[in-house]
Amino acid sequence: MITINRRHALALGGTSLLLPSGLRAQAAWPNGPVTFVVGYAAGGSTDINARELANAMTPVIGQQIIIENKGGAAGSIGLRAVANAKPDGQTLFVAVGTNVIINPHVQRGMIDTLASLAPICQVTDYQYVLVVGKNVPANNAAELVAMAKKDPEKLTYSSSGVGGNNHLAGALFAKAADVKLTHVPYKGTGPAVADVISGIITMNFSSLPPAVSQVKAGNLKALAVTGNKRVKSLPDVPTLKEQGIDVVVTSWQGLFAPAKTPPDVLDKIDAATKQAMKNPKWEEALARDGLEQPPQRTRAAFAKFVGEEHVFWGKTLKDLKIEME
Repeated sequence: MITINRRHALALGGTSLLLPSGLRAQAAWPNGPVTFVVGYAAGGSTDINARELANAMTPVIGQQIIIENKGGAAGSIGLRAVANAKPDGQTLFVAVGTNVIINPHVQRGMIDTLASLAPICQVTDYQYVLVVGKNVPANNAAELVAMAKKDPEKLTYSSSGVGGNNHLAGALFAKAADVKLTHVPYKGTGPAVADVISGIITMNFSSLPPAVSQVKAGNLKALAVTGNKRVKSLPDVPTLKEQGIDVVVTSWQGLFAPAKTPPDVLDKIDAATKQAMKNPKWEEALARDGLEQPPQRTRAAFAKFVGEEHVFWGKTLKDLKIEME
C-alpha cells in the first residue's frame, strides 16, 4: 500500500484551558491586532480556513485578526516570514502539515522548521479530492488512468507548489497507477484549481474547501477522494481505494509561532484557539468545507506529534526523490 497519511498513538493526559493566575499576570497577549500569515494565495483551503478561524477567534481575544497571504515555495515564504517575526505571539503561521514536516526534506536551503517555529495547536484534519475539468472525458479514476496510459505525460496536474501534499498526492497516484503525469506547480491551491476549471490543466488533487463549491456548480468533476472514507460534503464520490488505487492522502492545519515566543503567551494562544474551535459556526464551516475537528492534544503533545511526523517523512520522502524545481 502506498500511503501519505501518518497517525501516531500518543499518550495524552487531560489539560485545563485555564492558565494559572501567575502566568495570566505575566502574559501580555494579545497586545493589539494579531496577524495570521498564510503561505498560499487567497482562495485556497488554508486561506479559507484561516479566515474562518479568525472569525471564530476574534471575539475570544477581543482583537482584530488580519490575514496576510504570502504565497510561494509550497508555503515556505510565509513560514520564513513568521520565523523571522518578533516572538511576541502577534504574528502566527497558519500552517499545512507539509510546510513544517515535508518542505525541509524537499527544498534546498530550507530553514530548520522545528528550531524556527513553536507548535501551538492543530486546528483541522482533512483529505483531498481528485478533480478534473468538466470537459475532460473521464468520470472515474479508472477512465483517467486509461487516458494517461494512452497519452503518456500529456495529462497534467497542478499543485500549490513543489513538495505540497497535492503534489505528493499526484506523484503517489501516478506511481500506484503506473502512469506518467506532468506536474505544474503554482503559488497556491486557488490558482492551481482555477486553471483546471479553465481547461489549461487536466487535474488537481485539491483540498476540499476551494473545490466543493466548484464541483457542486458543475465547473469541476470530482473523481475520487483520498482518505480512508468518503466525505460528507461529497457523499457520492468514492475513495481512491474503493476504485482499486491503494493511495491514502491526508493532512492537517495548525497554528505556529516564532521560536522563543514565551511559553505563557503560547499557552494563551492555545487556550484561545481551542475555545474558538468550540464555536458552532466553526464546526459548521468545517462540515461545509469537508474538514474534520482534529484530535484534542495538549500543546506539548502537538509539538511531539509534529516532531515525529518530521522524522517519519524524512525517511519516507527519499523514495519519491522530490526536490524543489
